[in-house]
Amino acid sequence: MGGVQSNDPATRRTTCNHHWMAESLGVVVITGGSRGIGAATAVKAAARGWSVCVNYRSNKEAADAVARECRALGVNAMAQRCDVVDEAQVANLFETAERELGPVTGLVNNAGVLGTQGRFSSFELDRLRKILDTNVLGTMLCAREAVRLMESRRAGSIVNVSSRASVLGSADEYVDYAASKGAVDSLTVGLANELGPLGIRVNAVRPGLILTDIHASGGDPGRVDRLAPKVPMRRGGTPEEVADTIVWLLSEEASYVSGSFVEVSGAR
Repeated sequence: MGGVQSNDPATRRTTCNHHWMAESLGVVVITGGSRGIGAATAVKAAARGWSVCVNYRSNKEAADAVARECRALGVNAMAQRCDVVDEAQVANLFETAERELGPVTGLVNNAGVLGTQGRFSSFELDRLRKILDTNVLGTMLCAREAVRLMESRRAGSIVNVSSRASVLGSADEYVDYAASKGAVDSLTVGLANELGPLGIRVNAVRPGLILTDIHASGGDPGRVDRLAPKVPMRRGGTPEEVADTIVWLLSEEASYVSGSFVEVSGAR
């Protein structure tokens, strides 16, 4: 539910810094916000009127650039370093966002990592720990800190970025990544049921083949183009297309949507 909003948040507008934008909807923390889906979501959220905390782990320059783009749309925005697997850093992320921007009423759990393509039997323990620590534990820690802030206000919206891999399994490629996103799906359902009585909504998006650089980190930068012919829509998606769905789920336009999964996958 994201802060104070008009009766018609899609159409009520105000002029700010020579841009037409939605009235302020509150503060959203976006993990992994320096690139790809996270960066696109930050800009879309800012355009709708959210103040934005852009979380990053290592690329400060990219995160600062995203925050500047958000501020150019007339909202408050900042970049904040945090490794989501570090409990103290996660607590500091949310404390800093509240201190600098105001009450946090939105969270986009987007930070995630991928290993090199391979068969499951070849995956070493260090790889499995890294995948699970970031994609599962990091998502849980960020959700927990957000919930601690939202519970007292009895309002908030959390969007977890899962993946179609959680359903498809990613055999011969990323079974560990798929399993980690399956855990995100279970977390989404559990939190939605637990927090619904408090007015806090929890949903997830499941992106399919999206044109981001995560595929390069998996050792296959051309993966989307290679697999696009197998997608019913015959193309990969863009980060902006995923971001549109995330920002809708954050908004009051989705006020009765909770515990839901939106597939952004071109029907694959």
